Order: sequence, then structure tokens, then C-alpha cells
Amino acid sequence: MVNKHKPWIETSYHGVITENNDTVILDPPLVALDKDAPVPFAGEICAFKIHGQELPFEAVVLNKTSGEGRLRAKSPIDCELRKEYTFIIQAYDCGAGPRETAWKKSHKAVVHIQVKDVNEFAPAFKEPAYKAVVTEGKIYDSILQVEAVDEDCSPQYSQICNYEIITTDVPFAIDRNGNIRNTEKLSSDKQHQYEILVTAYDCGQKPAAQDALVQVDVKPACKPGWQDWTKRIEYQPGSGSLPLFPSVRLETCDGPVSSIQITTELQTSSIGKGCDREAHSEKSLQKLCGATSGIIDLLPSPSAATNWTSGLLVDSSEMIFKFDGRQGAKVPDGIVPKNLTDQFTITMWMQHGPSPGVRAEKETILCNSDKTEMNRHHYALYVHNCRLVFLLRKDFDQADTFRPAEFHWKLDQICDKEWHYYAINVEFPVVTLYMDGATYEPYLVTNDWPIHPSHIAMQLTVGACWQGGEVAKPRFTQFFHGSLASLTIRPGKMESQKVISCLQACKEGLDINSLESLGQGIKYHFNPSQSILVMEGDDIENINRALQKVSYINSRQFPTAGVRRLKVSSKVQCFGEDVCISIPDVDAYVMVLQAIEPHITLRGTERFWRPAAQFESARGVVLFPDIKIVSTFAKAEPPGDLKTTAPRATVLEEMLHNLDFCDILVLGGDLDPRHECLELSHSELHQRHLDATNSTAGYSIYGVGSMSRYEQVLHHIRYRNWHPASLEARRFQIKCSELNGRYTSNEFNLEVSVLHELRVSDQEHVNHLIVQPPFLQSVHHPESRSSIRRSSVVPSIATVVIIISVCMLVFVVAMGVHRVRIAHQHFLQETEAAKEAEMDWDDSALTITVNPMEKHGEPGRGEDETEEEEEEVEEDISSSSSDSDDSEEEEEGEEEMGRGRHGQSGVRKAQLEWDDSTLPY
Repeated sequence: MVNKHKPWIETSYHGVITENNDTVILDPPLVALDKDAPVPFAGEICAFKIHGQELPFEAVVLNKTSGEGRLRAKSPIDCELRKEYTFIIQAYDCGAGPRETAWKKSHKAVVHIQVKDVNEFAPAFKEPAYKAVVTEGKIYDSILQVEAVDEDCSPQYSQICNYEIITTDVPFAIDRNGNIRNTEKLSSDKQHQYEILVTAYDCGQKPAAQDALVQVDVKPACKPGWQDWTKRIEYQPGSGSLPLFPSVRLETCDGPVSSIQITTELQTSSIGKGCDREAHSEKSLQKLCGATSGIIDLLPSPSAATNWTSGLLVDSSEMIFKFDGRQGAKVPDGIVPKNLTDQFTITMWMQHGPSPGVRAEKETILCNSDKTEMNRHHYALYVHNCRLVFLLRKDFDQADTFRPAEFHWKLDQICDKEWHYYAINVEFPVVTLYMDGATYEPYLVTNDWPIHPSHIAMQLTVGACWQGGEVAKPRFTQFFHGSLASLTIRPGKMESQKVISCLQACKEGLDINSLESLGQGIKYHFNPSQSILVMEGDDIENINRALQKVSYINSRQFPTAGVRRLKVSSKVQCFGEDVCISIPDVDAYVMVLQAIEPHITLRGTERFWRPAAQFESARGVVLFPDIKIVSTFAKAEPPGDLKTTAPRATVLEEMLHNLDFCDILVLGGDLDPRHECLELSHSELHQRHLDATNSTAGYSIYGVGSMSRYEQVLHHIRYRNWHPASLEARRFQIKCSELNGRYTSNEFNLEVSVLHELRVSDQEHVNHLIVQPPFLQSVHHPESRSSIRRSSVVPSIATVVIIISVCMLVFVVAMGVHRVRIAHQHFLQETEAAKEAEMDWDDSALTITVNPMEKHGEPGRGEDETEEEEEEVEEDISSSSSDSDDSEEEEEGEEEMGRGRHGQSGVRKAQLEWDDSTLPY
């Protein structure tokens, strides 16, 4: 055996192994050849050796004789860690013997192995969710792009070959590169947000393990306008100034804006006559504004004294008259003087729209025309083609020359269907119109001849003009279409502009918080009533801040709850000749919430007695010396412990506000002016700036004044009666009001009775066992006369008196006639003492009840002992009602016995008085 030759192998090999497999497929196959004779050892192949560090492969000999070998992996192969391997391999023969040192090795061969990939990984999106914002009305080539990756190592399995939208029925599509587009125009109104699911596939068609969420928000197309404002703005009365648009901003869509003008208008015309003016009557407003006296109301509320408005249409407030083109009212003669002189003022609230029909006729507001024979208009106020015309024809008393006769004003407000305040000041030949406090001169003045004098009576009308002549039948013509309120005329004097502005002024309006922070670039202007605010600037940010400072303010203590319309209009000027931006109006409203309603309470003495002499005196009887007017409102008291869930207690708090009238009504029949009346000093009224009217039905005090002023006036109301002998009692009632009857007080009832003198015979009987106590406590909320005797202080006294009378009956029988006569003499002495004191009884607390017979029986007792006994009697007042009823029955039995013996009643109608002269002894 001679080992002469080296083994031989190929110079290079290429192999492929699939990851996670151990078999390597080589090309060409691994075979080593040896030229030595095929004897044991010599000519055989014993090994293949791989050269390299930490290679996961090994080569094994399959057949030593043929030299076949195999390359295999020692550990799992991962393509994602390494895609290919290159190393050196050599073959070794077996030499001449079993010792390895004698082996011969072949030349070095290069082996290059590629790792074959397995699709073991699924695609994964780089982001779990995607979001995009699109503008409505556009088709996008690509809204956004989603992207997925695959961790496999081969291009086949690591590349994403396709994307797919899983969500059905959505207007979107996706291409193989992950670009999402919309397939139709989107609308924010239809759907402002879409959520779709997207998956991805690798080139081995393996889908993504987790779908991706794509959110597409659809925003409206950029439209110029005001953003971030609230349509409904709530206002709590008493909260002061409230910003209307604290976060508002103007979107111009990057338009070339050079200047902006914004107009904010507060519309309060839907509330009564506008600006919440129905709170007080027109007379009260005139007094508050300092108007001169002598103002004549041509449209008063219908009543017995002002019945010419009873046939007109009146709205719910009974202060606004609606004319439908078929109604007119004749003002009675004597209400307005025939000669108005050269100075007078006409004022009114008017709401008027465009005249109906193609050919507009005159619509008469006020007309003074001939009553009969002719059809001359002496003075008139009317609307014609949205123009206000005032006609004033002077009498023929001077030179026969042309004089100003018609004064025309053309104003948009005359036909805008809104309430406006008009005042026409006449200082002939100058006539000035005030509308909503602003001055307007007539744009046209027409001259005419004077009216020739005649003896024809004139007819003053409202809502139409009276045509008494030149027609077969006198009738109304030129009817007015619209609403009127507070139509007044002040003959002989003009009102000042200050008074006119006050009469139409609002206590609610627009305001600007922090005027100094508006900046120099902002110009602003209020109208006289502060219902319109105009602001102008050239910087959008400054305009935004300016509008954010506009606020609503209402200084009324009890404003009418309801809606106040709010409108913001904008005018934009642009640079150059470009089409300028149109800004839509802001239509919002202020909701004034219900104010805390006051509870007005009248308190005082409800029943008392006075001697007849006081009723007959010059001063009479003061009816309400201690009347008290209190106004309260309920307020929830916060709990002391915040952890407590119990409901909060309600407490009453007093509040101060004005009243506008108090009525004192006579109950049980009107006063008879022949022998009774109610009186009040005019100086008491004038000092407190109040007025009053007096009639047989009662007394009415009116005018806006504080509760203390009304209290002081009520303290001086007196009742006189020249024949009180026939009078037992008179009942009166007071009721007060705030805000023209919106809030009313309780009905306070008073009963005043006459205390008649008692006449008795010294020889036959004793009268008046119990002297009427000079002071009685007030009895509140009487239900009936019987209940008064049981439930108040007076009934308790009656119970005690009845019990004492029964005891005294037994006592008198025992004592005899002698003690009765002595008691009678003692009683007469006390009666004389009471007369000397003029019986000046008041309604204060109960004092002493005296029993003259007990006093006679124990002559040694002094005044202190009598007072102690009275205190003991008062402590016994708590006796049961059943005892009281029994005592009353016994008293009635005694009264009937007395009438049977003497043929006359022994019981006086005055309460707590009776006659015991007929009692048997």
C-alpha cells in the first residue's frame, strides 16, 4: 500500500438550503476522487473538512470507496439573520493506515450556499392608524398613503404586492402602493367623518395580521363667515354686562381684505312697545322722565271714564291698540282743547308696515276735521306711501297769506314693521320730528291758505278721519293699518329733547366692555337707544377682539323674560378689483331668563274699634297707622357641609324695589258721600311725588315710588263719618302692585268698628260688667267672624270673659241687691273717667281686663294686685275650644232670658259687651 496521490474535488460548489431545514443541495454533488488503488486506506476518502469560524454547516462522508459526501446544517438556518454563506472545503483520503497524520488532503474548493426563504412572516403596517383631513367637494388623487412591511428575507415574501379596503360601501379606493383616494365628492353635511379598515398582502399572498384603521375627516369648504359663536345666549337678570360673542372670529379664507365694517343690532321690538316699556304706564314713564303736566292720553286703556277706546282691538297688555283698516275712535269733546296754540307736542309709539294695495291711500293716525257740513281737516297726522305727514291748517285770523301747512318725512322705519317712538314738536312755523330720540327735519314743507272761520264743530278721531260733510252719510275714512300705543298730545308747550329721549330710551341694550382696549384702529358708533353698534377696522384680529367685547346689558330689576333677537351684519372691502368676500349674517338671540319674583306682603292691624266721637272729628280715624309693606324672595341656602346630600333649605330675603300703585277699596258697598268719605292730604302725595284719585269706591294712589313712600302715604289715609250712630263697622282692602300689575301684593283687609256709648238706669240694672280693653292685638288672616272669636287673641279673651260671667252670676245671686247697686255706682265713675281720657284707644297689645264687681267686693286690693290677677287670667287663655263653645251657649241662654223679661235685647252688637241688668238675683 502506497499512498501516492492526493484526493481530488471540484474547485467550487453552489448550494441551496431552505431555512429551518438541514439539507444542503450542492451543485455539483460533493464527491472526492483518489487515484490510488482501491485498497483499504489507500484510495479511500475519510473526511471533508470545512474551514471557517462558527459556520453552521458540516460535511460528512457517505461512502469512503466512492468518495461521496454530504453537506448539512448543524443548527437551524434563518434567512432573516443571514441569506448566504461562503467557505472553504477540503477532502482527505485515508492514507496508508489508520493514523490520521498520514492523510493527504485535496486542494481547497470554494462553497457558496444561499438560504432559501420561507414565507413565515405576515405584512405589518408601519402605523396602527392613519388620519387625514379633506375638504368637501373635491376629488383627490391621493388623500394619504398607507405602508406595510414584511420581515421575510426574500423579495418574494418580503415585498407587499397588494393593498385592499375591507370596509364596504365607502367612497374610497386604494392602489397597490397604498395610496387612498376618494371616488366621489364628499359632503360635510352628509358625513363629516369616515373610518375604513385596510389590509396588505405580500407577494406570497399572505395578508397582514392586523388591519390598519384609516380616519378621514371631511371639513366644509372654506366659506367666509363668523366662526365659534353661539346662537342662544342666556342672560340672568341682575348679572350686569354679558359678553355676547366671547370667542368669535372671522374666517376670510385668505381673501385680500382691506377693511371690515360690522353692525350689531339688538332687536327688542317684539316685547310690548319695544325695550320692555310695558313695565310702567305711560303716565308713570312721563313722571319718571320729568315730562310737563297737562299731557292728554288719546288712547287710554278702556274704562268707564275713557270709553272711546272700548271698541278698538287691544292686545294682551291692554296698552297696545291694533288697527286693521276698519276701525276708528272718536275722542269726546272737551278732552283736547280746540285751540292748540302755536306750541304743542304729539308723541306716540307706532308699528307700521307697507301699505296694502297697489294705490296706497292715506292712513290716518290722528285727525281733527269738521264734524258736519264740510270736510276740512284742521290738523292731522297720517302715513302715506311710507311717508309721515303732519297737516296743520291755521285759522284765518291774520293776513291772508300762504303758510306752512304740510310737513313730510321720508323714513325707512315708517314701514319696517318694527316699533318706533315718534314725537312731533310744533313751534309754528317750525315742526321737528324726533324718532327713537334722533332729530329729523322735514324734507318737504307745503304751504297752503288759512282756513276761513266758521261755526262748525270739529271732531277729533284716532285711527281714521271723520268725514261729516260732502257725503250722504257721515263716516270714517282713510283708515290706519298698524299698531299704536301711548298716543298723547301736550297742548301749549313743547317737550325738551331730553324728556323725549328718556321716554323712548331702553334700559337694555348693547355695551362694550373695556373701551380703552379696542385699540386705535377700531372706530365705533352707537345709535341713541344703544340698540345698534357699528364698528370698523382694517385688521381682522382687531375686529375679532372688538366683537368679542360687545355685550348685552339690562338694568331692569325685573326685566320681561323672553327672546331678544340679535343680528350681526358685515361689509368687507377688498384690495384691487377682485370680487369681494360676502360674509353671511349672524342670527342669534339673547334669552332673558325669568327674574326672581318678589312676594309683596302688606301687614298691619286688621281690626280695631274707635269711639263714635273720633269718626265725627275733623281728622277722622286713621285707618292704617302701622301698615308695613315688605317684599321678599326665596333663596336657597347652601349647605354647611359640602358632603351633605340633603336638600338645601329655603330662606326668605327682603328686597327693595318700587311700587306703581296701591288701591284702597271699600268693601260691602260704596261710600255714601252725604255722611262719609276717605281723605288724604295732597301735601302728603306731592312730597312723595305720587298722585291719587278718589271716588266712592275707594282711593287709588299711583306713581312710581319706593315701598317706604307708599307706606308713609298710607299712614295718612283717614276715614270720616258724620253719622256714626247707624254704623257698626266698615271694611276696607288694600292691594299694591309693581310693574303695572305684573307683581301684586296680598289683599290686606281691615275692619274698623264703632264703639257706641252705653246708657243704663241707676235704679234698675247694672250694665257693662266687663270694660272693653283699650288696646287689641291685630288679627291676621280672618276667615269669618265666628273663627275670629276662636282663633285669635280676642276670642281667647271672650272665652275667659264668658267663664268669668258665669262665675259672677253665682256670685251676684249670693251677694244680693245691695252689692249690685254699689257696683253700678262704681261702674259709672269709671265710665266718666274713661270719657275724660277721650277714649283714645289704639290697636296695641292687650292690657288689663277689669271686673268692677270683684273690685267692689275686695276694696282693699290695689292696682298692682289687679294687674297680677289680669296676668293670671291671660295665662288661663289656653282653655279648650269645647269649653269655649259651652260658655257661648250659656251666654246665649242668659241673653234670651233677659229679652223675655224686659221685651228688649240686653246684648249689644259691639263685641265683648253685654247687659246683665235683667239677671235674677
